[in-house]
Amino acid sequence: MIETLDPKTIEKPAVRCERCDREVGHYNTFVSPTNERHNVCWQCLAREEKGFFAHRGFRRGARTGVIPR
Repeated sequence: MIETLDPKTIEKPAVRCERCDREVGHYNTFVSPTNERHNVCWQCLAREEKGFFAHRGFRRGARTGVIPR
């Protein structure tokens, strides 16, 4: 039988993020081939996915016909 677990109801202990060095309760644990565990928080993962220098108001001006120079 397959057991499904809701990530919202799982009680995980707070750990320290390896990238930003904050103590967080919402994180992902990655296991390397050498069996080492790496804990990374959701904020660092989101920053990596969208690009480090992208900010909330970022838009491409060339799509509206304005070419910044």
